[in-house]
Amino acid sequence: MSTSTIAIDARQELSGFQGQLVGPDDSTYDKARVVYNAMIDRRPALIAQPTDAGAVAAAIAFARRHELLLAVRGGGHNGGGLGVVDDGVVIDLAGFREIEVDADRRTVSVGGGCTWAEVDAATHEVGMATPSGIVASTGVGGLTLGGGLGHITRAYGLTIDNLLGADVVLADGSQVHADAESHPDLYWALRGGGGNFGVVTRFQFRLNPVGNVLAGPTFWPIEQTAEVLEAYAAFLPTAPRDLNGWFATLTVPPVDLFPAELHMRKVCGVVWCYVGSEESIDGLIAPLTSAVPAPLLHGVGPMPFPDLQSLFVPLYPPGDQWYWRADFVKEISSEAAAVHQEKSEALPTPQSTMHLYPIDGAAHDVGKNDTAFSYRDATWGQVIVGVDHDPANAAMLRDWTVDYWDATHPYSAGGAYVNMMMDEGQERVQASYRDNYPRLAQIKAAYDPDNVFRVNQNIRPAS
Repeated sequence: MSTSTIAIDARQELSGFQGQLVGPDDSTYDKARVVYNAMIDRRPALIAQPTDAGAVAAAIAFARRHELLLAVRGGGHNGGGLGVVDDGVVIDLAGFREIEVDADRRTVSVGGGCTWAEVDAATHEVGMATPSGIVASTGVGGLTLGGGLGHITRAYGLTIDNLLGADVVLADGSQVHADAESHPDLYWALRGGGGNFGVVTRFQFRLNPVGNVLAGPTFWPIEQTAEVLEAYAAFLPTAPRDLNGWFATLTVPPVDLFPAELHMRKVCGVVWCYVGSEESIDGLIAPLTSAVPAPLLHGVGPMPFPDLQSLFVPLYPPGDQWYWRADFVKEISSEAAAVHQEKSEALPTPQSTMHLYPIDGAAHDVGKNDTAFSYRDATWGQVIVGVDHDPANAAMLRDWTVDYWDATHPYSAGGAYVNMMMDEGQERVQASYRDNYPRLAQIKAAYDPDNVFRVNQNIRPAS
């Protein structure tokens, strides 16, 4: 079948399709194919926008019948652009936006096309939340299936540790519910195994008591990165679980949130989130601020949790160029800290940054083989991103990011958080799942033996 006729044939074959079928000749095509990372520019032959699980199954069957690559898009944030594919079929879940909060049972049911901004707003009304990344515009589906690191991980675990069940459309078109009792092997794999096993149209999460939080940054000069990072690495794992703080090197954006004298200054620092009962976190973080006194800014105060989740949304709008590299990290030596300082002093653009997200506290209560997410012995998830609005800088962003990663990777634990990887090959995928990979491959063979869902950090079916 010619790619130019795929959308036409889809409309004929899928009569009664619940949703929209968008092809290259449609006026909405360019808007529908665009993803968050502007470094990704792909042209699908068909974008299916279903509104029910039956239509999802029909789109899968169409792609299989015509031997077309199939990508699945939730919120569309994926850094590697794995929610879109050239010349194939994209299933866009934007039509699955229902959210149902059950305050009595402390659960929330979420459609596979929701963003965390929508979920956080709904659950905040009852004073609850589930761990959900750090940027509210992120899609629920992608973040969840890869694991889910966020502002309240130390208190309440990864997103997958709060996943109670999922409705899934499988490669053969059948619809199943996976939880601890029904399809427990699939449920295990969905918790960290990415989009390898089916299209999740609905998630059910446990909710935790989170209302207003104490949150905000503490910044020091970029020249103190090694000193601050070593002190932070010694302090945070000993801190109460209610206190989360991820480390960053960044350029202070020129916005009213920050003092004018800091605008466009390179800094290092920690972004805090405290969900406990103290009226101030100053006493809690005293071991760090005593070790490295006189920060440039200590901007912590009370705010609703959704406001914290939304702080970075205007700073990182859709349409920028992004290039990512990631690693898991167990400890930070003085040698590693010195490398971070050297590379961060050379941040190439105002939006480029390095983050270290904690993976301890409640996340360590779960065993490394209890879910597909293997790196329960890691202490941080590290991500390096080169970001800029100008496409002319794409190669420079890649070079800086890869150079930074090459310099720090020898100090890492080996694998990486799959949500923050580009297309880096099968060896990196296997390193990220370690001894869970063989079990994942067996489950893949059971639920997707033909590897229909392979536009992802792919787990190949066991032979």
